[in-house]
Amino acid sequence: MEFPQPLVTVDAVLLTLRESGLEVALHQRDREPFQGAMALPGGVVHADEDASTEDSIRRVLREKTGFEPRYLEQLQVFSGMDRDPRQWSLSVAYVALVPAAELAAATRAEFRFVSVDALPPLAFDHAAIVRAAVDRLRSKSTYSTLPFFLLPERFTLTQLQHTYEAILQTRLEKSNFRRKMEAWGALEATDEQVGGAQRPARLYRLKDFTFFDRSVG
Repeated sequence: MEFPQPLVTVDAVLLTLRESGLEVALHQRDREPFQGAMALPGGVVHADEDASTEDSIRRVLREKTGFEPRYLEQLQVFSGMDRDPRQWSLSVAYVALVPAAELAAATRAEFRFVSVDALPPLAFDHAAIVRAAVDRLRSKSTYSTLPFFLLPERFTLTQLQHTYEAILQTRLEKSNFRRKMEAWGALEATDEQVGGAQRPARLYRLKDFTFFDRSVG
């Protein structure tokens, strides 16, 4: 017995942090379905070329944005008969965190950066995918170093605190925040400083630039 094959795609939620808050990179679709609508960067899985869906999304990002993010995490699978008018489909969605300057320099002119809290109408179920990605980031930011990946490789403690505050949408007490960061053991001081001669600020980096999960232990 033959069974109809679903359309298998991948989509990426590229999140970055700007002065106005958390934003996502979108582009305008140039073909049907949803021609003219804003959408996440994504594409069809090439079964004869891609070894995995992660290979697929990295290929798509290279083709559509010209770069690969340092932090890329599988979000979840979105599927059903109503999400794509062409046929029953599933999308393996990924979330990537990219410093604003790096993303702006790498992405092409057709990409727009939009507040995650003021999305325009999006193609397919991409609004639900963005919401899931933002919920994941905000949840993990309470117990992990995930927000570090929205910063350049070297940053001040003030920049780090402001990043956590922007994601969590709350003010954090300075001394408590710094004690928590020190207790995690994820920070590494560099020999570099920024600012004037009177009050220079030390630059830090994420130790080994790897993800730390402090939900246990």
